[in-house]
Amino acid sequence: MAVNDRPTNDDQRVAHLHALNILDTPREDAFDNMTRLVAELFGVPIALVSLVDRERQWFKSAQGLCSVQTARDISFCSHVVFNAAPLVVSDATQDPRFAANPLVAGEPYIRFYAGVPILSDGFILGTLCLIDTRARDLSAAELERLQLLALQVEQLILLHRQAHRLGVEIDQTSTVNAQYEAIIQGAAAGVVRINGRGRMLEVNRFVCDMLGYDEQELLGQNVKMLMPMAYAVAHDGYLGAYQRSGEAKVIGKGREVEAQHGDGHSIPVHLAVSEVHLGAKSDDHDSRQFIGIISDLRDVHAAREREQKERALLEVLHHGLTDYRALVSGNTLWRFLKEALKELTHSEYALIGEVVQQNDTPALKVHAITDLSWSDKSRHLMEQLVSGNMMLSSPSTMLGRVFAGGEIVLSNDMQNDPRGGHLPPGHPALTRYLGVPIVDRGRLIGMYAIANAPQDYDESLVEWLKPFTSTCALLINLYRQLNEQDRFTEELRIAKEQAETASQAKTDFLSSMSHELRTPLNSILGFAQLLENSRTPLPERQKRQAGQIIRSGRHLLELINEVLDLARIESGNMQVSMEPVNAQDVIQDAIEIIQPLAAEQGLKLHFPAPERCGVHVLGDYTRTKQVLINLLSNAVKYNRESGTVTLQCEVIGDLYRITVSDTGRGIPESRLAELFQPFNRLGAESGSIEGTGVGLVLTRQLIGLMQGEMGVVSREGEGSDFWFELPLYNGQFDQPTETEAVKIQADLPPPAVSHRILYIEDNPANQRLIKELFDDQADIELICAHDAEQGIELVFSESPDLILMDIDLPGMSGFDAQKILRRNPLTSKLPVLAISASASSHNIRRARDAGFIDYLTKPVDLLALMQHVKQILS
Repeated sequence: MAVNDRPTNDDQRVAHLHALNILDTPREDAFDNMTRLVAELFGVPIALVSLVDRERQWFKSAQGLCSVQTARDISFCSHVVFNAAPLVVSDATQDPRFAANPLVAGEPYIRFYAGVPILSDGFILGTLCLIDTRARDLSAAELERLQLLALQVEQLILLHRQAHRLGVEIDQTSTVNAQYEAIIQGAAAGVVRINGRGRMLEVNRFVCDMLGYDEQELLGQNVKMLMPMAYAVAHDGYLGAYQRSGEAKVIGKGREVEAQHGDGHSIPVHLAVSEVHLGAKSDDHDSRQFIGIISDLRDVHAAREREQKERALLEVLHHGLTDYRALVSGNTLWRFLKEALKELTHSEYALIGEVVQQNDTPALKVHAITDLSWSDKSRHLMEQLVSGNMMLSSPSTMLGRVFAGGEIVLSNDMQNDPRGGHLPPGHPALTRYLGVPIVDRGRLIGMYAIANAPQDYDESLVEWLKPFTSTCALLINLYRQLNEQDRFTEELRIAKEQAETASQAKTDFLSSMSHELRTPLNSILGFAQLLENSRTPLPERQKRQAGQIIRSGRHLLELINEVLDLARIESGNMQVSMEPVNAQDVIQDAIEIIQPLAAEQGLKLHFPAPERCGVHVLGDYTRTKQVLINLLSNAVKYNRESGTVTLQCEVIGDLYRITVSDTGRGIPESRLAELFQPFNRLGAESGSIEGTGVGLVLTRQLIGLMQGEMGVVSREGEGSDFWFELPLYNGQFDQPTETEAVKIQADLPPPAVSHRILYIEDNPANQRLIKELFDDQADIELICAHDAEQGIELVFSESPDLILMDIDLPGMSGFDAQKILRRNPLTSKLPVLAISASASSHNIRRARDAGFIDYLTKPVDLLALMQHVKQILS
């Protein structure tokens, strides 16, 4: 639309807007609370109730905006008025209608706008709109919610108009009262003239009509006959006291009193009494006269009562809308609405419920109901209803006609109404009943019912309760959304628990499989080592075969360790020990391991001079070494024939980078991201190079645990550079003493005395392996026990110098056996070396705390085991 386009009925629309007397009125809490609720509900900084005047748009309420109006020709709301439809602008800067708008280019920098029409008597007054300074979308459900809130704004405008009319009416009544009090020009009011004795000398027709008398019935009678008994008995005394002392209680003053109608009922009136001085003596009661001006206040009182009812209704709606979250969280929303409904309609009983589908038929879920129980059985049924464990489903009852049929059911004679059915014996008597359906966009979503008011129910009450009905519809929808959100949250919690359970099951499975694989692998590698290092040299062919068994077994062990480490990291059970690490030491250890493999492949290795790598980094020594060995072994395995492997070191700011480069085939850039996917070897699965595709994933995870980073640069057909960075350590170091620097030699001289070793192991193959190992040691005697109980007996009978203890034993575990040995003074100092197929960090820490001298994992390196045993014995 053009900026100056107006709807065809714009003049009539503007005239109607002005007639509402709402423009340029002060702020009202009801409207401000609504815009605040809208802003919080939709998460926007600005929410407006905007009324479009002839040349401006004026804000009845503005949440998040200081301005009170803007020009109409630049307003977004004018588009809603012109098109008579909601408007949603996701990004105003991209919309040609608004991109150059000063409200977009400048304050308040509108990016997102959503506005829905506010109607009154068919005219679009303006909009309820949302504004955000960032682009966003509005779902269909959110738009429907905004339209529902606009209906509440229309109700507030309706209430404002009614309040204005009531104010005008009261003002007019006050003016009339002032005219009556002045007794000017025979104003249309009740006029009564009495003498000093209170006898009525004159009355006008207004008094007669108002109080139901003929003029002749009143003339000559004491005026107190027009007063209720409580006032009449004291009237003569008041009048006499005034004439004696001049002390006035009513005379010369106006006040609201009650007049007595001829049929006995009271009428509220305003009474103003003035004395007429006729020049007679002050003590002449017959000559002193008084004129009373009587104004009928029945309409004023009715207006006041209506205003109070409107105010009470508005307060209920305001509280329910603004505090619904607190009411819902405290489980008091529906009870609050039920009590408010009873109070508003002066009813004895009330019910509010939600319509749900049960077996494809409508049923009523009662949210709040006045207690109607009259016995233990009925009390139990009430508890079932309120708790939601039982629903009402019969469509033929007076409740069912509402929640199933959508009818408004009204009865002021329940005792004789055939629709009421027969109430069970003991049920409280119901005299009047009103049931109202709650409908939202054509769908029946709930109902409320009231009963036993002191006055009859009628259609005007249903009309007056429409704002309450609309609010109930809104709150039921909000309640459903909150319940849906709670259900979704609960499903997320269950899914999270299931994922954690699955993750723990995976970890337990991998740990168990690691243990089960390590046990036979211990025997395979152990016996292969014995064959390879036998005193009787093997033929060359068998020696190669034994070597192949050892290499394959160690490769299998490496795969087991990698998979187990990856599982530990994913479950959060992997821990690293952060300490200063000499980079040169790590590099040297890795080079010594990789050099034989590179030589076998015919590759050239290029390493930096030791002095270039003499820095300290923060990391875990073992894990840093594992990372470097993995990168170097990959550079060797995936290199080309006669290629090179280069290692470089450099300091970058506060970080230390180590780069491993190869001259292999390289990796396409499109597949670099797949490098760090578990078990993805980028097509190398079918080749002759061993691996699982876990190494790089594990390497990256380990670097992350040490607060470092890892990356790769690859050139297809030329090679790849894998690098990792760790933080530099800038602290001070304690120099090791000479004793600490001396390394224990592996080939220690044989001890002067013989030693006895007890091996507690339930696996016969592992027992045979260790027996074979120690058979060649003349200074060592090996004793075997197949369980912990037998082992403890042998400790006291054979007095061993060292115990080799398996952890997973039948019956008593190795940990339990160690507790017994530690508690006994005779064995508390006996060294116990744990040997187990369980490689979990938890067991290693537990063994250290239990007092084991060390913890070796199967399969064990036999030469390393022998050196360790001799070191302990020496």
